[in-house]
Amino acid sequence: MANYIHVPEGAPAVPKLDVTLDEHDYRAGALKLLKTLRPHWKPSEVKTKSFTDGITNKLIGCYVGGSMQDVVLVRVYGNKTELFVDRENEVKSFRVLQMHRCAPRLYCTFNNGLCYEFLQGVALEPEHIRSPAIFRHIARQMAKYHAIHAHNGWVPQSDLWLRISKFFSLAPTHFDDPEKDQRLKSEVPSTACLRDEMIWLQQNLSKLGSPVVLCHNDLLCKNIIYKQQEGLNEVDYTLYPGRERQWQWLRAYLEAYKEYKSQGTQVSNTEVEVLYVQVNRFALASHFFWGLWALIQAQYSTIDFDFLGYAVLRFSQYFKMKPEVMSLHLPE
Repeated sequence: MANYIHVPEGAPAVPKLDVTLDEHDYRAGALKLLKTLRPHWKPSEVKTKSFTDGITNKLIGCYVGGSMQDVVLVRVYGNKTELFVDRENEVKSFRVLQMHRCAPRLYCTFNNGLCYEFLQGVALEPEHIRSPAIFRHIARQMAKYHAIHAHNGWVPQSDLWLRISKFFSLAPTHFDDPEKDQRLKSEVPSTACLRDEMIWLQQNLSKLGSPVVLCHNDLLCKNIIYKQQEGLNEVDYTLYPGRERQWQWLRAYLEAYKEYKSQGTQVSNTEVEVLYVQVNRFALASHFFWGLWALIQAQYSTIDFDFLGYAVLRFSQYFKMKPEVMSLHLPE
């Protein structure tokens, strides 16, 4: 996670439209946006489709006709998400990735969201990404992301610990709802425990020498679109890949990363092992990060989802994985 994003010259400008969408009755606001983005569309002919997989924002597809060939995606920011999402940086990252052909076209921003291009394809499921033919494509695309230097000559600095600290400060310590409050106190680690783990994580993971790169930061299966119609929700950690499968994935990633960085394509076993240790230890930070995020969402989100249960799941997996991954050591 890099804390400074520079948008290069030549990046397409992104208009800001003075429109606010009501998340409970979004059609009127969406039509105002489309008047600018698709002026030839007749408002009476505009159809909408809600995409319900997201649990941070609300996403609506707008189109005309019988097929979804030209679709404008309208993302309405979730309630209070500005507390923990830097929306300005998000747009900058979007524009950088678009310049490198790693993201859909960003059409505009508006007061409480943004509009962008719909990509045709299949949103992947966990079983898909276990296929070597598919995970090698994913590894190459991730390597392309990470090889982008978006800092205008500056050495990128990580903002991971700053963001985790901010999430920690925003996480609720009680709920007004008695049932939720009881679950919080009985199932979620205490504030003191989470503070100790946060300090321990920074002290231990900062020693690994993991490079700071431009990250996606939300690489759920459903956020990976595979451009093939055939052959290719609950969280199931039994699907977590073992060492052999991880090595295959990490080798494909490193080969692509070195290629994009013009460093050849030869990858040693030592390089793979170093990345294997780094990735598995940093998985703890991922569980901790999203556990805190879920607690904040449980307090503020209007989306119908058991965020508190998701927080319990992520923190449980954190403590389950901790002894195993901390037994891994970087090669001498």
